[in-house]
Amino acid sequence: MSRMHSGGKGRSGSTRPNVSEVPEWSEQDKSIVENLILELHEAGNSNAMIGTILRDQHAVPSVKLLLGKSVSSVLSENGKNREIPEELMNMMRKALGLIDHLDNNRKDLHNNRQLNLIESKIRRSARYYKSKGMLSDSWDYKRDQLRLMVE
Repeated sequence: MSRMHSGGKGRSGSTRPNVSEVPEWSEQDKSIVENLILELHEAGNSNAMIGTILRDQHAVPSVKLLLGKSVSSVLSENGKNREIPEELMNMMRKALGLIDHLDNNRKDLHNNRQLNLIESKIRRSARYYKSKGMLSDSWDYKRDQLRLMVE
């Protein structure tokens, strides 16, 4: 899939090896990995950070290969859902940083355009999350209330 607001195809970065089984050198116990995921979530780590910690420190190359489900689905099964999805929160943090930058640099037209593009992504994602039931129907993006929403 191509990027939303650029001419690029969005294919940078390395690709994961095509493996269908968990390697024998990795952690094999599913209950230990699920407990680690819950502990790391309680420590305040994001889903992506939990996956990175499991890969680097606990020899779990892929949570999905081992458990058959993602980190976010493990958390949702245990009632640890976030009020606002992580992707949406990251976009709102980025928008807040641009708003702070534009307060000091009012003539920065390039970043003003980037703020408009990010806000359109936020609204589009919010519409999707509302349709999937991951976000309440009363939730609405407002630039003046953004500081209160961002954790």
